[in-house]
Amino acid sequence: MGQKVNPIAFRTGVMIGWKSRWYASKQEFADLLIEDHKIRNFIKHHPKKTQYRNAGIDRIEIERTRDEVKIILHVARPGLIIGKKGQEVEFLQGELQNLIGRRVNLKIEEIHRPELYAQLVAEEISQQLSKRSSFRRTMKRAMEATMDAGAKGIKVQLAGRLGGSEMARREKQIRGSIPLSTLRAKIDYGFTEAKTAQGHIGVQVWINQGMYEGDASDGADAEEGQAPKKPKKAYKR
Repeated sequence: MGQKVNPIAFRTGVMIGWKSRWYASKQEFADLLIEDHKIRNFIKHHPKKTQYRNAGIDRIEIERTRDEVKIILHVARPGLIIGKKGQEVEFLQGELQNLIGRRVNLKIEEIHRPELYAQLVAEEISQQLSKRSSFRRTMKRAMEATMDAGAKGIKVQLAGRLGGSEMARREKQIRGSIPLSTLRAKIDYGFTEAKTAQGHIGVQVWINQGMYEGDASDGADAEEGQAPKKPKKAYKR
C-alpha cells in the first residue's frame, strides 16, 4: 500500500501558510472552525448565485480580528462575483454577515494564469466530463494547456466508471516531473467530482509550479562549492 499524503497539507506550516489565520481559546475554537467551513461552503455552493461556480474560485482565505472577519477570494474570473459597479460583492458581503452574525470585509484577488492552479484545472476537467466529453481527450488537452502555461510537470488521475464502462477503474497520466516528497517543490493539488449519468468520477490533479524562491540558486551554489575542482591523485604503494 502506498501512503498518499495531500501535498498542500504536507507543506502547510513549512513552505506555505495556513488558509485560516486566527487564534481562539479552546472554548471558541470549534465554533469558529465550523464557521469557516460554513463560509467556504456557502460561497462555493451558493443556493441562488450559480455563476459563482463558474467564476473559478481557487481558494478562500479567512483572517479574523476582534472586530471583523476578512475573507480573501482568489478567483480566475472576478467579474462574475463583482458584478456591475460592485453590486454583487456588496450583496454577497451582506449575506455572509447575516450567515455568521459578524462584520465581514470581502476582498477579491484575480488569478492571471488559471492553467497553473490544480483546483481550477480539476474543475475544468470535471465540467468537460459532465458534458460527456472523451476522458482521454479531456485529460490530454488539460495537460497540454498547463505545460504550455509554464508548469514543470502535471499529473492527472481519474477514478470511476470511465467512458460508461460497467466496472470502475483508475486512469493516470503524467507529464514532466512531480517531486511529491521534495518540500521545496511548489506542488499544487486539486480534487473534485464529476457528476455523470453513470455515477461520480473522482478527478485529482497535481501541478509542479517550480521551486519556492531562493532555493534553486542556493542549491546550485552549494553543489558547485562542494564539487572538487581537480580529481584526487591515486598514490601507489
